[in-house]
Amino acid sequence: MAIVRHEANKVYAKVVEANGIVTTAGIVPADLGRDAKGQTAEVLAEIDRLLALCGTDKSKVVSATIWLNDIRHREAMNEAWIPWVGGEANAPVRACVEAKLVDPRMLVEIQVVAIK
Repeated sequence: MAIVRHEANKVYAKVVEANGIVTTAGIVPADLGRDAKGQTAEVLAEIDRLLALCGTDKSKVVSATIWLNDIRHREAMNEAWIPWVGGEANAPVRACVEAKLVDPRMLVEIQVVAIK
């Protein structure tokens, strides 16, 4: 079984492919001046790019973990998340928890697992 690591550095790879499974790292926003909805939209666009790099897409996401720096951002995050998922037919399992993120301006971090 081949393992392919994309956009790797000394600490982590942004996305890894193995045995038909694609796993992203926890993806964070670059634009920390945005609100939770804006940061979520940016993160989801980056996840789209990473999934495409591996020959898959969001319709094949089976699991997502979402970390919010304040759980009160959940509703705003969902304003970007729900249209991105595209309905019940594509809804993955999901965990959404409050956590202290690396930078206090980061409001959201998302990791997904998809199949090819």
